[in-house]
Amino acid sequence: MRASYKAMTPFMTAAEADQMLRIAEAREVFRTYAEEALNEGIGESLPQRFDAAFNYIQHGIDGHGNTDEVSTAAQRTNYFRETYAYGNEIQAPGVEPFFTHPDLLNVAREVTGRPLVVPAIVYANILTPGQELAIHTDVPEFRGADRKRMPQWLLVTMLHSGLFDDYRIPIATCVSWFGANPGGAFAYFPEGPQGPRESMPATHNTAILIDTDTVFHGVERVTPKALFPEIDKGATLTFKGGDQWSLANLNGLEAARYSWSDLRYSISWKAYCFKDEAEKATWSDQSDDLTLDRILNVLEAALRSRGVLTTQRPDPTRFAQMLVNEFIRFPMAKAG
Repeated sequence: MRASYKAMTPFMTAAEADQMLRIAEAREVFRTYAEEALNEGIGESLPQRFDAAFNYIQHGIDGHGNTDEVSTAAQRTNYFRETYAYGNEIQAPGVEPFFTHPDLLNVAREVTGRPLVVPAIVYANILTPGQELAIHTDVPEFRGADRKRMPQWLLVTMLHSGLFDDYRIPIATCVSWFGANPGGAFAYFPEGPQGPRESMPATHNTAILIDTDTVFHGVERVTPKALFPEIDKGATLTFKGGDQWSLANLNGLEAARYSWSDLRYSISWKAYCFKDEAEKATWSDQSDDLTLDRILNVLEAALRSRGVLTTQRPDPTRFAQMLVNEFIRFPMAKAG
């Protein structure tokens, strides 16, 4: 039986791993994930990943809520992100060898069983001490429906509904870690949301290749676990040279200073995986793409068939909440 994931320890050469740190320094400024564009026309008052955020507030990273933490949930999960590559657009010079790294291509073929691997996205996440990442599945893609055209929570809902499997583009994801912070382990549920929870330390120059679109995963709290400065939308994390990073909030005033050893730095690589040239051609020529209206109509029909919706379609925000509540089932198990 083919393995559903593969760990790589070590992942790259020492020089290659060092280069990934230098790319972040050259990027200089990291902004918060909360600043990504919001939805238009469907759930526009909600954050892109409100599905994961609401589950975090209710249950926490370990599956049990802590009311003392609800007020700081946004700060704990509002990490910093920058995109290094998207499609043919390289946004971080120097990332090119990573984008097409032969080990990534080979392991993606091995894990997915699909021979045609097309690198698609590279992005970096930085979490500061006290932050964590809520249990979630990543944003999938479908023919005609991706994060540039559709709300992210809607794409996740589409996958979990199982109603659009014929349109899904299988994606392999490699999560890799660089730096010396000892916390922030990668928590995941390889046997499904009702299976046991496992974790992998976020050790420098290690990685795991896994289908993060279907496997629930998250990040355990970065050490030290206390969250000191507030991290709101509009905060920035800026490299100041000499191993120093400066956290500033919306007013531009410095709230904290960190060294590399304080930060959890990961890089995610995503690639489309096709079984043959015909499948790849259907994707690339856009001959059979979904539209937003079609997606919403299919989901609405499913809600009605289940008796969840018996009146007219509600306002966009309420409709979005109904879809997430009906189709996404989060794990409840704690780490063993």
